This record gives sequence, C-alpha cells and structure tokens, in this order.
Amino acid sequence: MDGAIPAGLLAAVRSKRPLIHHITNSVTINDCANITISAGAAPVMAEAPEEVADMVAAAGALVLNIGTLSATQVEAMLAAGRRANDLGIPVILDPVGAGATPFRTAAVLRLLDALEVAVLKGNAGEIGVLAGTGGSVRGVDSGGVTGDPVETALACARAMGTVVSMTGAVDVVTDGSRVYLVKNGVPAMDRLSGTGCMAASVTAAFVAVADDRAVASAAALAAFGRAGERAAAGARGPYSFRTGLFDELAGLTPDDLGQHARIEER
Repeated sequence: MDGAIPAGLLAAVRSKRPLIHHITNSVTINDCANITISAGAAPVMAEAPEEVADMVAAAGALVLNIGTLSATQVEAMLAAGRRANDLGIPVILDPVGAGATPFRTAAVLRLLDALEVAVLKGNAGEIGVLAGTGGSVRGVDSGGVTGDPVETALACARAMGTVVSMTGAVDVVTDGSRVYLVKNGVPAMDRLSGTGCMAASVTAAFVAVADDRAVASAAALAAFGRAGERAAAGARGPYSFRTGLFDELAGLTPDDLGQHARIEER
C-alpha cells in the first residue's frame, strides 16, 4: 500500500478528532481512553443501558470489547450497536477471549448476529474459533490457529460478512477478498497487557474518518505498530515501553507513518 494512504488517514484523524464511544473492559479502560487521545481522536466510556443509545449518536465509531463481560453489558452493547447501525456509525467488535468460555463465545455470536459489525478485531486464537477453522484461547491470550493465518482470516471475514483484523507478529486484515499484511510492530507489544484493546481503539479512530474500512484498519495497525517500534528503541522494560507507546503515537507524524508503514497487499 502506498504510504500516502495511511499518512492521509492519520492526518484526517488529527483534523476531524472523531468521538469514539467505548463499551469496554475494566482492565484496560484507561489505556483505551488515552491511546484514543494519542491517536488524535476523543474517547468516551459509557456503558449504562439507560444512556448508550443517546451517547453513541454523537460518536464517529463504537467499540465493543467483551474483556470483562456481564449479561447487563451485553444488553448495553446490543442497544448501542443497534442505534449505531441505524445511524450508519461503524461498530468495531473486539471478541476478547472468545472460545475461552461458552458464555463469551455465545455473546460474541449473538452480537455478530444482531448487529452489522464493520470490523471484527481479534487475535489469531479468537478469529480461529469464530471462523470454525480451529483456534485456541487461554483466558484472553491467543494460542494460535490451526493452519494458515491468512486463510483463517479470509474464512472468518466471509462467514461473518465483515472486515476481519487479526493481530499477531504479522497482522492480517481482510474484507474477504482483499488481504493486507501489516508488518509494523515489535514483540514488546505482546508482553504488555491491553495492546489488543488499544489496537481496537486506534482502529475505530481511523475507521471513523474513512470510507474503506479494510484500508483504514490496516493503516491503524501500521500506525500503532510504528509507535511501538519507536517506543521500543528507548524502553528499559515493559512499563517504560508502555509510556513510550503513548508518547510515540501522540508524536507520530503523517510523514513518518507514510515513510515507515509496512503494509503489503496480497
């Protein structure tokens, strides 16, 4: 992909500063809010069933993250998602831990059945479980997929009728026909809690300002990965890396992203 595309999308996020409504988990909620700000967008965290439909009406995108799921939260996600669909607001679903328990898997399938999901962003194990091609999950950690990751992502995108953004050593983004391989990022991102959740927030910021959701998802992962590369250069350990990740994304320029985004179209 021409670097001008992710560069232009980052500039658009900074210019338009879309509001990103999150219904997300309690472990990483603060990190998700701050990475959204670092990307150039504006976060709001609201999950009370009484207000989610009103709150999402002002948003540029909605993130649903099932990391610390409850039955009440599922109902809030459905209410917010239905209103977002009515208004044409893209929904980004992060199926954290899908496959780890029957409750989580059933909740994700219910959301996918009831809502038009713009982007399904998960790790390899989660996407493999949802695709039905074989994947393993322990807690919220990926145990990988059986077979080729690209074929797994393609199968999931075609089965669910949505863009799939599968994170890993090489991120795979596909709408069921086009495939983008995103090669930015560093291993340190896998050793820090919450980077998957944060990737969903950055994806939402990019999708909110783009017409092509697959291209926007790939550009978002390139930006997040590029920030990780820059942060790793000065990190002394996981926590200094975490601080650097926020700083580097906030300071990332469209020119830098345009020069260093490594997105291959297969």
